[in-house]
Amino acid sequence: MPAGFYPLYESMRPIDEDEDDLPPRPRPSATPDFEAWDAKLAGLDEALEVEEKRRLRWWQRDYWRARSKLWWTGRGIMAASALFALLIGWLAVTAPLSKSLEPIAPPQVTLLARDGTPIARQGAIVEAPVRLADLPPHVPQAFIAIEDRRFYSHWGIDPRGIARAAWTGYGGGSTITQQLAKFTFLTPEQSLSRKAREALIAFWLEGWLTKDEILERYLSNAYFGDNQYGLRAASLHYFYRQPENLKPEQAAMLAGLLQAPSRYAPTRHYDRAKRRMDLVIGAMVQEGYLTEAQARALPDPRLDVRRRDDNVPTGTYFADWALPLAREGIEASYSKQVISTTLDSRLQALASRVVARAPLNGAQVALVAMRPNGEVVAMVGGRDYAKSPFNRVTQARRQPGSTFKTFVYLAALEAGWEPDDTIPNTPITQGSYRPKNARERYSEQITLEDAFASSSNVAAVRLFQAVGSQKVISTARQLGITAAMPEGDPSLALGTSAMTLMELTAAYAGIAANDYPVEPHPFARGERGWWEWLTSRQESFARSTHEDIETMLRAAINRGTGRNAVLPVANFGKTGTTQDYRDALFVGYAGDLVVGVWVGNDDNTPMKGITGGSTPARIWRDFMRGALKLEAAPQPKTTASPDPEGPVQPLDIEEGAEIPVGENGATLRIDGNGVTLSQEGVPVELRLGEEGLVVQPAPSPGASPPP
Repeated sequence: MPAGFYPLYESMRPIDEDEDDLPPRPRPSATPDFEAWDAKLAGLDEALEVEEKRRLRWWQRDYWRARSKLWWTGRGIMAASALFALLIGWLAVTAPLSKSLEPIAPPQVTLLARDGTPIARQGAIVEAPVRLADLPPHVPQAFIAIEDRRFYSHWGIDPRGIARAAWTGYGGGSTITQQLAKFTFLTPEQSLSRKAREALIAFWLEGWLTKDEILERYLSNAYFGDNQYGLRAASLHYFYRQPENLKPEQAAMLAGLLQAPSRYAPTRHYDRAKRRMDLVIGAMVQEGYLTEAQARALPDPRLDVRRRDDNVPTGTYFADWALPLAREGIEASYSKQVISTTLDSRLQALASRVVARAPLNGAQVALVAMRPNGEVVAMVGGRDYAKSPFNRVTQARRQPGSTFKTFVYLAALEAGWEPDDTIPNTPITQGSYRPKNARERYSEQITLEDAFASSSNVAAVRLFQAVGSQKVISTARQLGITAAMPEGDPSLALGTSAMTLMELTAAYAGIAANDYPVEPHPFARGERGWWEWLTSRQESFARSTHEDIETMLRAAINRGTGRNAVLPVANFGKTGTTQDYRDALFVGYAGDLVVGVWVGNDDNTPMKGITGGSTPARIWRDFMRGALKLEAAPQPKTTASPDPEGPVQPLDIEEGAEIPVGENGATLRIDGNGVTLSQEGVPVELRLGEEGLVVQPAPSPGASPPP
């Protein structure tokens, strides 16, 4: 019988001699191999089990339960490796190595006026990076001794250093590599996640940089107090010498500053800096960098702080606006930057003087002057920058009042209207919005030019509705107005959409140049080339349209609401006053200057009868006279008609309107009880009525306009 065959019942039957057609039957083995048979059956069971596992799918629980510990261990190692690779890739994108070469604080930038006069200086004081090979040995030794004694032996994290710092108080819990990672790549937040990222970046830096490169970048970026960043800047500031020439005691004092630069700054706390320096010298002795005798022989370092250009302010209204724009075009570097601006130092001084002597009665003021191409030459963002650096030219969004009417009339002129065309000037008696004219003065019809000059509210709203809000908004947008302007709102015609004085004045600059939109800018720009001219979105009005709007602007300033701003040269402008005298504006241009003036209270409370045709117009006129070097303008002829410029809602002054008298802020008010004469800044007023001449106290600045 062949090996491996085991007799069963059939094989044990006797052979039938008659069955000749059947093949011969094998003979049973006398010694069957049962173990081999069992082995083959076991192999069959294993094959079935393997096949069952192969047919399992990953979403079935048995698929995972059948995995061995070795399988899980291998997969875990692979997953950890993949995660580490992803973290390294994430670091390569979010924390590029080149960033550790850049200064951690913006370098100092000095702004110059057009004539070269320094006007502001801001930013950190940084100098060129240091090279370790150029420094005397005691300089890096001082920093290593106090900050990271095992710097050259650890891999970015030093558990022994952490334990030693906790026990002795010397050094810090972070290595020099970790500190470089922290102030170069991370924020100052205190959290476990930040510490984890700090450690990971430290390992990464150690893998990509040499120890000397890490130390060089650390010394070139660390903060040393007094706005000094980097060892070179600190060495020059405190001792007026290059770091390559530092003495051991000077290096020890600088190394001691890093723990708390403001607390230990020797210019203000020399005793603290000296005690900290002694700790550094003691650490240097322990590390073998100095002997006891050398340490005892070190003198106290003498400061040599040489201040220069202390009279240059760190901030002005113009500088606060210009510096962020300047830094956008500056590449990160350690070099100081000196940038010329468009500011005219003579015009800036003139603007400050004019604003300072204006009778504001406690209100705030803003003035911006620019060329028709957008070059800003003067800016006053408030009464006192030291008390309030909030810039009311670029940051405050206030209602422009009737200065917005210019865009309504421009839209009408573009739609085919003419200055001599008439429009009803009768009261609006239908609808929910019913604006009024000053002192309820109406007429059957009024020309567009006269309506603009007298600032008729009902005529402006009717014209707005006739032209269409979409056309008016489109015109304002083309001139650069970005404020929200809801379609279909008739009050928009009277300036109810808040905007900055800067964008309003720039829109008028577009009219002055007949080239819009105008972008205000603090740095000179070259002339546009033919390609830039061809591809730019600059537009202009038709010649007839531009002439017509200038005719209206001239009428408003010469015989209308802006007559207090009249000049002996061609002048164009518009007044604006909002509800309850909350905002008063005058925007206009003459010569090569476009100037906007705003007066109001920061808390939006009413002023004492100040309209766009009074104080703002006088400020504009006084600035323009000095800026254009004009002779004094003739006194405006006083007439019986009041300044019709008034609030937006309920809109314009009714009976009791104030009539400007002269140039010193005096006004005449006529109502049903008599005539009242008052002057800005004078606490009393004269009243002539049926009871005769009476001297009475002037109303408080917050009082509402007369009924």
